[in-house]
Amino acid sequence: MRLRLELEKLEESQLLSPGFLSKNSRGREQYEKPCDFRTAFQRDRDRIIHSKSFRRLKHKTQVFIAPEGDHYRTRLTHTLEVSQLARTAARALGLNEDLTEAIALGHDLGHTPFGHAGEEVLSSLVPEGFKHNEQSLRVVDYLEGEHGLNLTWEVREGILKHTGPDYPETLEGQLVKICDRIAYINHDIDDALRAGILNPKQLPVEEISFLGNTGSERLNTMVRDLIENSWNKPAISVSPVLAEVMDKLREFLFDNVYVGSAAKKEEQKAMFIIKHLYQFWETTPEGLPHDIKLLKEKYGLERAISDYIAGMTDNYIIALYKELFIPGPWKG
Repeated sequence: MRLRLELEKLEESQLLSPGFLSKNSRGREQYEKPCDFRTAFQRDRDRIIHSKSFRRLKHKTQVFIAPEGDHYRTRLTHTLEVSQLARTAARALGLNEDLTEAIALGHDLGHTPFGHAGEEVLSSLVPEGFKHNEQSLRVVDYLEGEHGLNLTWEVREGILKHTGPDYPETLEGQLVKICDRIAYINHDIDDALRAGILNPKQLPVEEISFLGNTGSERLNTMVRDLIENSWNKPAISVSPVLAEVMDKLREFLFDNVYVGSAAKKEEQKAMFIIKHLYQFWETTPEGLPHDIKLLKEKYGLERAISDYIAGMTDNYIIALYKELFIPGPWKG
């Protein structure tokens, strides 16, 4: 079967020169015989989608903790939106869609329960700190399955650098980094409007006038700008005007949604749960599950506890806290 070789030739004929060819991958930490019918990046994408960490994203907070509604974003739907935006732009720019998709689908695998509130409290508790992008890489390298997913270097690097000051070496990784921001700025406005945290009259007039009055219009404006400003360029970027608009909208969301809004009042309770559980297992490590005890032997107690907590969904950590600390009815 030579389908993989045919797909690699197809990449050579269809991708533009900046697009990263799968045959040029730096490879995997542990050598594996190439798949007969998938390229290296298609194989990575499939491994991520079939992982338990990916499935758990459906019950992890994006912005609003355990919202009572079916239409608010979760960490999984955010991931899918980033993937869709990035693949659209990758196709238009002649980049490798499979590499782009694999990075996008894996970028938030290490996110904590309760969103950024969970990340903040874990970072304050773990001696060496905690960052969700580093945890995402840790998930695919060590925690998922028995020996990690053994992904290619390019996908791993894109996952690690999807946030923070460093930029990925591949244009596909750079694309995911920007599409992540485009996605959450747009859908966090949409969810805040749906929740009544914002009303349309509160939105910044100048920025909304530039982007459009609907979520669809705003996404179209941002992705079009991204494609036009990255076409035939050695790096992926948006225009200076859009960059300023996005910065102002992000600041607006922090002031009006992310900090101090009615929907965020539950965060202090969420942070308390994580802190209490972390400190409980620090002093009572014998209460950890068997597989986490194995991580303790390998990586130390604090890292094992943070791995355990970071992998939990919102629903699971709440139920576990109740089981451990909230008395139930006596059954005679």
